[in-house]
Amino acid sequence: MKSPRRTTLCLMFIVIYSSKAALNWNYESTIHPLSLHEHEPAGEEALRQKRAVATKSPTAEEYTVNIEISFENASFLDPIKAYLNSLSFPIHGNNTDQITDILSINVTTVCRPAGNEIWCSCETGYGWPRERCLHNLICQERDVFLPGHHCSCLKELPPNGPFCLLQEDVTLNMRVRLNVGFQEDLMNTSSALYRSYKTDLETAFRKGYGILPGFKGVTVTGFKSGSVVVTYEVKTTPPSLELIHKANEQVVQSLNQTYKMDYNSFQAVTINESNFFVTPEIIFEGDTVSLVCEKEVLSSNVSWRYEEQQLEIQNSSRFSIYTALFNNMTSVSKLTIHNITPGDAGEYVCKLILDIFEYECKKKIDVMPIQILANEEMKVMCDNNPVSLNCCSQGNVNWSKVEWKQEGKINIPGDNSSHKSEVHEVLRHVMEMSTVQSTTRNSLETSKAQEQQANLTITPDPISVSEGQNFSIKCISDVSNYDEVYWNTSAGIKIYQRFYTTRRYLDGAESVLTVKTSTREWNGTYHCIFRYKNSYSIATKDVIVHPLPLKLNIMVDPLEATVSCSGSHHIKCCIEEDGDYKVTFHTGSSSLPAAKEVNKKQVCYKHNFNASSVSWCSKTVDVCCHFTNAANNSVWSPSMKLNLVPGENITCQDPVIGVGEPGKVIQKLCRFSNVPSSPESPIGGTITYKCVGSQWEEKRNDCISAPINSLLQMAKALIKSPSQDEMLPTYLKDLSISIDKAEHEISSSPGSLGAIINILDLLSTVPTQVNSEMMTHVLSTVNVILGKPVLNTWKVLQQQWTNQSSQLLHSVERFSQALQSGDSPPLSFSQTNVQMSSMVIKSSHPETYQQRFVFPYFDLWGNVVIDKSYLENLQSDSSIVTMAFPTLQAILAQDIQENNFAESLVMTTTVSHNTTMPFRISMTFKNNSPSGGETKCVFWNFRLANNTGGWDSSGCYVEEGDGDNVTCICDHLTSFSILMSPDSPDPSSLLGILLDIISYVGVGFSILSLAACLVVEAVVWKSVTKNRTSYMRHTCIVNIAASLLVANTWFIVVAAIQDNRYILCKTACVAATFFIHFFYLSVFFWMLTLGLMLFYRLVFILHETSRSTQKAIAFCLGYGCPLAISVITLGATQPREVYTRKNVCWLNWEDTKALLAFAIPALIIVVVNITITIVVITKILRPSIGDKPCKQEKSSLFQISKSIGVLTPLLGLTWGFGLTTVFPGTNLVFHIIFAILNVFQGLFILLFGCLWDLKVQEALLNKFSLSRWSSQHSKSTSLGSSTPVFSMSSPISRRFNNLFGKTGTYNVSTPEATSSSLENSSSASSLLN
Repeated sequence: MKSPRRTTLCLMFIVIYSSKAALNWNYESTIHPLSLHEHEPAGEEALRQKRAVATKSPTAEEYTVNIEISFENASFLDPIKAYLNSLSFPIHGNNTDQITDILSINVTTVCRPAGNEIWCSCETGYGWPRERCLHNLICQERDVFLPGHHCSCLKELPPNGPFCLLQEDVTLNMRVRLNVGFQEDLMNTSSALYRSYKTDLETAFRKGYGILPGFKGVTVTGFKSGSVVVTYEVKTTPPSLELIHKANEQVVQSLNQTYKMDYNSFQAVTINESNFFVTPEIIFEGDTVSLVCEKEVLSSNVSWRYEEQQLEIQNSSRFSIYTALFNNMTSVSKLTIHNITPGDAGEYVCKLILDIFEYECKKKIDVMPIQILANEEMKVMCDNNPVSLNCCSQGNVNWSKVEWKQEGKINIPGDNSSHKSEVHEVLRHVMEMSTVQSTTRNSLETSKAQEQQANLTITPDPISVSEGQNFSIKCISDVSNYDEVYWNTSAGIKIYQRFYTTRRYLDGAESVLTVKTSTREWNGTYHCIFRYKNSYSIATKDVIVHPLPLKLNIMVDPLEATVSCSGSHHIKCCIEEDGDYKVTFHTGSSSLPAAKEVNKKQVCYKHNFNASSVSWCSKTVDVCCHFTNAANNSVWSPSMKLNLVPGENITCQDPVIGVGEPGKVIQKLCRFSNVPSSPESPIGGTITYKCVGSQWEEKRNDCISAPINSLLQMAKALIKSPSQDEMLPTYLKDLSISIDKAEHEISSSPGSLGAIINILDLLSTVPTQVNSEMMTHVLSTVNVILGKPVLNTWKVLQQQWTNQSSQLLHSVERFSQALQSGDSPPLSFSQTNVQMSSMVIKSSHPETYQQRFVFPYFDLWGNVVIDKSYLENLQSDSSIVTMAFPTLQAILAQDIQENNFAESLVMTTTVSHNTTMPFRISMTFKNNSPSGGETKCVFWNFRLANNTGGWDSSGCYVEEGDGDNVTCICDHLTSFSILMSPDSPDPSSLLGILLDIISYVGVGFSILSLAACLVVEAVVWKSVTKNRTSYMRHTCIVNIAASLLVANTWFIVVAAIQDNRYILCKTACVAATFFIHFFYLSVFFWMLTLGLMLFYRLVFILHETSRSTQKAIAFCLGYGCPLAISVITLGATQPREVYTRKNVCWLNWEDTKALLAFAIPALIIVVVNITITIVVITKILRPSIGDKPCKQEKSSLFQISKSIGVLTPLLGLTWGFGLTTVFPGTNLVFHIIFAILNVFQGLFILLFGCLWDLKVQEALLNKFSLSRWSSQHSKSTSLGSSTPVFSMSSPISRRFNNLFGKTGTYNVSTPEATSSSLENSSSASSLLN
């Protein structure tokens, strides 16, 4: 045969033929391969004889010949099979001398390359002989044949045969449970009910098991009580376990649902087909007896039962069970009974379980009692002479060992101070035939007290729960002295320690097993075991866990949907495993029926929701599924939100996504979306769609690929498993291999990346100890997800989830703290994106801990040093672990939007045992982004920002830095790095604290000033709003003050929801940002309204508008425009969660430039108001003919122009400096100026917008009856007609007059005007009054 390395494919087929020729063939098999190449369709054919019957008789004999064909093109296989199947047998030979007929040709064995191996598998109906399965490697990844029978796949073809043989028929004795009530008629084979059950069940069985190769038939043999247990026989060739399960699924689907067949109750039971040995054959009382059970089944799930008392046998002082696997094919379990008694006689059952197959062996043993007679009491003289002690047994027994033991005390009469009253007797025996001589001597050693056996009391009530519910078992011991307490399953698997607690009391102890979320894995018997030295006390408790889906495992579709008021929508709830559940849909108080649909492993319950069933339209309806199991426990699914809208509003339609109105954003589970998926390997995660125009557009894809989603579901199940610590090493290995294969997929899938981080976070909470191999698998996984190709995916992921990088870092730290190297060398790991070194403290005088990490690809390096004086305080066998990450700091900076990070390593150092003694660690970082700013040594504090994490410099300081290198000293351990602060103040620095104080005090002072402004306006309102211009001016001032007051109040709210510049409440931050944006814009738009009103009054004199119209326009401009801008900004950015900055409650700049929605309107308004001020002042000083506003109007207009001229530049400058602080690298001067200007903002509005107004001053004086000031003020007012408008005592007035060259008097208007002027003036007077 050709070498397997060279052939693409080879197959063996068996030829059976008869011949009347006298053949004389050698019995030894010979091999002559037939090779087929692409250009050689035929070649030499030869025979290999498996068994030859040599005879000289001319009568017809039958021969079976194995023929092997090897060919390089795999496409030849199917045509050859098809050709052989098309042949008609027998094929008659055409040789007249030797008549040979070919009776049949069947393909038996096919060998294919599998990686670096050759896998040879048997065709349907054939199997490898048992000796081949014992001595060759089996393809365990796929070879799951019926236990105890031939295997189906070997690694490599046996060189000398035999090959796959025809399988013989087997009869499977099976049973299954129906969850219906048992009726006595089922015991009567002639009853109608019995015949009905038998007919229906056999029909379903034939449909299901008909898929098995070589299926012959199935017969129902009877029914038993216990619900209804159906026993039946299946005749077939040995099938694989996979086919058995598929057949069972087909049976359940084929059977009428009223029978309520429990899929999980299928069992195949075999009795007394295993080898059972008892040693010795004749058992006497006191013997040590061994019962050995052997079965050609590869399973360690073996249990022993004592039938007389229906007692499950567990390891104890008298009983010990040992189970082992031999030759990769046979399970051997040995029960040893020490010091057997007649009470132990009876029937013992050994039960082995593999999947649904149960193998029971029974053996009854008899114990012969023994009576021993001995001298009762002897008085011995202590004269050093030997003493003979005699004992006799009834019956002729060949004793192999005789042992003497002391009982009670040795009484030594008299008073001898050199001896104690109680001594320990040491016996030396010499055995000769049937006589035993014993000599004694006395010793002054203290005697050993007898060990007291603990009596255990366990929770008496039966425990029956459903999946998802909690339960606890309390085990109480009456003895407080013990070495170990643990819990076991009935299979001997230790329960993980996190599930139980143990307490010791003066007179006893207790252990409580607590399971918060039960799953089906918790179904079974649990043993509470108290061990003291070699003595075991055991108590057992049965736990029944009824199937019920967990809420998190119920998948609903849709999550949210739009439904036309006259239409309908299909809703469904799906689970992964079928069960006996009653499912209904509920909306409000209404209950809706559910139709069941099974698709492979996925089971869905559906309902077509009709919107017309709701009393009114334009409302939101919440719908939930309600699952109820056989134990009458129930669970609700997550709710589905159905938005009912009029049909004319719907523009987007899709058969999978559904319908929606423009702008509608919905989420769907990826497995129910347009993303390709299969029921066998479903994808996970969600996908977001938005209705744009008439089409649904994909807005965000957080789907999780099928392999990674499968790993995520397994991780969620693992952390709830009772044997999670045993399952973890294998899972971490599989995770590492799968992630390495899926690297390209992860780099383009944020959902898959997030799932991997969640997996590591879940698993890091499991282990109490991690070995080197497990840690290697963890770091291999981390190396992939921290690679440069994945960095862009991190950025997309962190737009949705802000703490993923912190979560990953925390997970890796937990794994490193659990690392235990044991006797193996300290682990060292080096990959492109992560390196790790460790050291184990072995003595009280350890060496200094020094590690160096170099990443040539990133041009980064770092050193870690811990002096040996600090290591002496650590416990012996403590592990110190340091990991270095070259890309993690950039990811962490994205997470908190830090722009001042240096390009350096993140180095994490942990110790396996916590230390409370003083500690000091020195680290040197290579810094690839040096600048003139301040360098800070920081660590990642997981408690900051509402426990989402952030950089913190507490306990760390810079020892030295020479530009490229920075040395940090810290007094604690965790993850460290360095930050650069170019020019912005550090919040913890003196300047940063001073700026915070100025800001908060200034805002408070501003709020008081604005409140005072509103109070003054309220007091003088009637006195100062007598004309239209004054009314509108004061309306604007009041709204400016009110808007700024509310905005500053929200600024105080922001201070309360931020902790060290980290947001504590995301929702509150979004709300605060919205209102600050809205009210600050309102300040500017009301100032724009003030300016436009001034421009209108002086430029459009002949055009009059009513006060109500002006108010409507002013309020629309002052609040309507800011509201529109704020809402549009929020709607455009918040769905992507980029409305605010991640560490500040203010408009985002880095991702969306949302800050421009404030900056652009504000700057435009500042420019417009300054322009209006210049135009208005020029117009007042140089009026055109006919422009004669009355004196009151002129005074008001001038006061407005003063206010705008002062306030607008002030506000504009304030926010001009504020905008500069947004950008990185801003000089500290701008931060200081912005803080100081903010302090006086409210004060300037009070002074220049309110108190500077002479009418306000006069009204205040009149209000508070200050007659002297009032009379003086009246005199000065009476001169108004003969003095210039700007002839006031105010220095600013004089400057304005000098600026425009005006001295002396200038009358703007007089009563003696032209007729047109008089008409206009009287009209104006009437309006102003």
